[in-house]
Amino acid sequence: MSERPAAIDAPSAGAFEDMLRTVEELDTPEGYKAELIRGKIVVSPWSKLRYKKVMKSLRLQLEPHAPEGYDVDVAPFLFTFPHSERGFGPDLHVADESAFEAEGRHADGAALSLVAELTSASTKDADWLDKLDTYGRVVPVYLVLDMQVGEITAFWDPSPKGYRSRTTVTFGTSLHVPPPFDFGLDTSEFAAGADVES
Repeated sequence: MSERPAAIDAPSAGAFEDMLRTVEELDTPEGYKAELIRGKIVVSPWSKLRYKKVMKSLRLQLEPHAPEGYDVDVAPFLFTFPHSERGFGPDLHVADESAFEAEGRHADGAALSLVAELTSASTKDADWLDKLDTYGRVVPVYLVLDMQVGEITAFWDPSPKGYRSRTTVTFGTSLHVPPPFDFGLDTSEFAAGADVES
């Protein structure tokens, strides 16, 4: 397996449910995830090891502010968005715990209250384009940690046309995470995991 995302052949009809079944049946190598992006099944590596500290800091800060009955985790779950025929495995998610009581191997994207993606050179386009468009119609808050630039952007106020609000700060600056979280996120530890060249 390479470090770059790779599209694989999907059912010829391209039906969303058929593609979901194919993803469920895939024997994805350890350390890789399969997502449905732009009508294709894309297999890509999970985040770099040095991103773990960033994800842990983010998770620990979000947990006390998450809505009651919501789980904050970095576990590799696929969340589906049937109306846009997408299925994403975010780097970090905050989701209603009831979403994990269903049968199968993927959860309903409508259960999410926040997702966070840490960009890499190979996934940056999907994080900033396809995922932003899809999350922006359903998920209350989307955090993009641009690990190549050293910035974090919060998007909120989803609508049928995408997010209506956004703010960006440099790593090391406090970021206000909008409701339902409504707190200042300390990003001082994020720069250590970034890919920014000095």
